[in-house]
Amino acid sequence: MESYVTQISREDLEDLREAFNKIDIDNSGYVSDFELQELFREARFSLPGYKVREIVEVFLAGDTNSDQKISFEEFVSIYQELKSKQLSETFRRSISKKDGIRSFGGTSRMSSEGTQHSYADEEKVAFVNWINKALAKDPECNHLLPMNPDDESLFASVRDGILLCKMINLSQPDTIDERVINTKKLTTFKKTENLVLALNSASAIGCTVVSIDAHDLMAGKPHLVLGLLWQVIKVGLFADIEISRNEGLIGLLLEGELLEHLMSLSPEELLLRWVNYHLRNAGTETISNFSEDIKDSRAYFYLMDEISSNEEDDFTMRVKIDMNGLNEWDLTRRAELMLQQAARLDCRQFVTPQDVVSGNNKLNMAFVANLFNMHPGLQKLNINRNGLGNIESETREEKTFRNWMNSLGVSPHVNHLYHDLCDGLVILQLYEKVKVPVMWKKVNQPPYPSLGGNMKKLENCNYAVNLGRNVAHFSLVGIGGENLNEGSPMHTLALVWQLMRRYTVMVLSDLGDGEKVGDHIILNWVNSMLSQGEKDTQISSFKDKLISTSLPVIDLIDVIAPSTVKWVMVKRGEKGSMTKDDKLNNAKYAVSLARKIGARVYALPDDLVEVNPKMVLTIFACLMGHGFKKAKR
Repeated sequence: MESYVTQISREDLEDLREAFNKIDIDNSGYVSDFELQELFREARFSLPGYKVREIVEVFLAGDTNSDQKISFEEFVSIYQELKSKQLSETFRRSISKKDGIRSFGGTSRMSSEGTQHSYADEEKVAFVNWINKALAKDPECNHLLPMNPDDESLFASVRDGILLCKMINLSQPDTIDERVINTKKLTTFKKTENLVLALNSASAIGCTVVSIDAHDLMAGKPHLVLGLLWQVIKVGLFADIEISRNEGLIGLLLEGELLEHLMSLSPEELLLRWVNYHLRNAGTETISNFSEDIKDSRAYFYLMDEISSNEEDDFTMRVKIDMNGLNEWDLTRRAELMLQQAARLDCRQFVTPQDVVSGNNKLNMAFVANLFNMHPGLQKLNINRNGLGNIESETREEKTFRNWMNSLGVSPHVNHLYHDLCDGLVILQLYEKVKVPVMWKKVNQPPYPSLGGNMKKLENCNYAVNLGRNVAHFSLVGIGGENLNEGSPMHTLALVWQLMRRYTVMVLSDLGDGEKVGDHIILNWVNSMLSQGEKDTQISSFKDKLISTSLPVIDLIDVIAPSTVKWVMVKRGEKGSMTKDDKLNNAKYAVSLARKIGARVYALPDDLVEVNPKMVLTIFACLMGHGFKKAKR
């Protein structure tokens, strides 16, 4: 099917991708022709049945590969063609010439011939400048940096995988054991290994990568490169915008507000709350977004003046913000004067004057997040903890589950595991990811009414438990919909773990459906492979203390992918005993190696050191799945 698509905005593309992912329940990258009407509904473009049937007939007539499946790119082509018919020719011509939007064509395995994509030039410039500064002192990036923001060098620079691995570690330190990154004599195979490592590691920190593979990145496809980089950068920018990591945020509580409510806010909402806290202190008008309300730079001037006056560092001279820029009537010139003040705070990042004046929501949010991280201005708050209760940090297990969900592209994004699952919607999406059918006509969708809204959420949770018990055949003894609705950690984790386990063992299709793959089957396979490889690290169970050394995992990787392990990196210990540091080093190496050879491992090194049987099982199951796929080739 030949098509021509000019992207109007990345926000539109993200909305379409979100709709597509909801329908693409098996993450195949395709939807069937009979699902097209539901997909249009998700994209808020409802069409009568007869019209959808006409579209399907036209599509199938031009479907050169005759697979009767619709890729995301093909869907975007159809969508844009329909939308364009509603517009005048004059408007379409003006849109196609819009500044900052670059189109590029190409054929991929998943897209139809002739499809064009586009990307926002300002995002490329912002990301290049951020990466140039962040990795400037990394010797392993010397061959890549600095990149020129005015050309396409970014898309060439990601091709060996090193830059992506480094950016992931910048956003979430120690995600990748850098001993595993190939940095010398980079053949195509070694570059591909780095890209696979980067993609699986990005998935492990909660980035959605289901529609990207190493070949896409090797080809430097701009829309995919920018989409992945934004997710990685955003993880790092938002990491500390969370109350358990930055208790100064408690000072943002409004009068009469419960801490529980403040803790349920997303990083974006907390960031807006932080800006308005400082704007109120400055005695000026608050804002409600990072687009329309910041175009005149007024909020930024007052924000920077407030945070600079709250600096607490005795070794740094306080920067006095020059507010004279507010007298400049030309908004672009005013924005430049504002950014000159941001530079004095070492925070001139992500936005140009044009990005401020045009109200680019994504880049302005990134600019503000960087300001928060560099100059929160909350240290001097006198926080009264009386009556606030305990602020518990997210456990490692909770973080792993949350990142797993987000990597699958659930909507809304899960920021707080229990609060964000209390209406059942994310859980129901996860059922579809593990091939448990959901009747969406029975599901209540937001926005929920102010009266009776929680009852609607409870009905969804009841349905989720019913599906788990009667269709998925999960063990849900003593778990009811009300437990999920109330955010009970014990009950929610019990269900989520069974969903994750089902997802992990789904790849073992040769052994039957997910629920039929017992632990003993995985255990027997592990020991069988270790025996075949003449290894002496067999394990008795997923609780075996030998797992704390990570040697069974490393040995198994050596059997599956010979020559991958650099044995000089592996600690064996003296007389069978190993220090905790040696165990952790082995665990970091093992997890990164598993991801490098293609296993999508979500577990963390500490799970191996502490022998967390649930997460240990997922590691071995992922390796088993990878071993099966490799054997089939």
